[in-house]
Amino acid sequence: MEQRRPPEYILEVFADPTCVKDIVKAILHTIFFHRFFPSIRPKTGDLLDLTLPIVDDVELETLIDQRTTALIRQIDTTSNLTSTSVRGQIAVQFFEKRRRKAWFSTKAEEEVCWELWTLDVTLATPRTDSERAKVRKAMEMMLQKTAMKIVTIVNRNTDHIPPITTSEANPFPYQIVINPRGEGWGTRIGIF
Repeated sequence: MEQRRPPEYILEVFADPTCVKDIVKAILHTIFFHRFFPSIRPKTGDLLDLTLPIVDDVELETLIDQRTTALIRQIDTTSNLTSTSVRGQIAVQFFEKRRRKAWFSTKAEEEVCWELWTLDVTLATPRTDSERAKVRKAMEMMLQKTAMKIVTIVNRNTDHIPPITTSEANPFPYQIVINPRGEGWGTRIGIF
């Protein structure tokens, strides 16, 4: 049986070096706020004159912080090599556990991705105070637009969410991946 590709939602983000980590973390928290199924105590955080949701889960917060730090480190390394705009990607994947339907399988379950969120992050480097003010205003507008896009998507697109078939605290495992298309053997040998 052929597997369907999960829906992928692409969010374009740009920020200056002082705010990029906070903006990426805020967007990831907004995604997880709507797709993290364990019971949580809702919290909010303020960023760029916006109030956004935060998932109050130590394990998830640690993972978001680690992956965001890795993305920023990768962007910083790239920005030292080039003078053009610097880009990076971070993706959130949600999985469901399914019984493997094979005769000679060693694992009884497999994880199948049912939703993918990709953040295309562009680093803006304003040079003057007037450029900084313009970038800050643009970041505010972008963050608000992105948060509203997430809310619209999660409210509109629910048919692909699999049923909860387990009593585990988190029925859907997840991953946060840096530069998801940059990994794999094809990239290493220069095919992609």
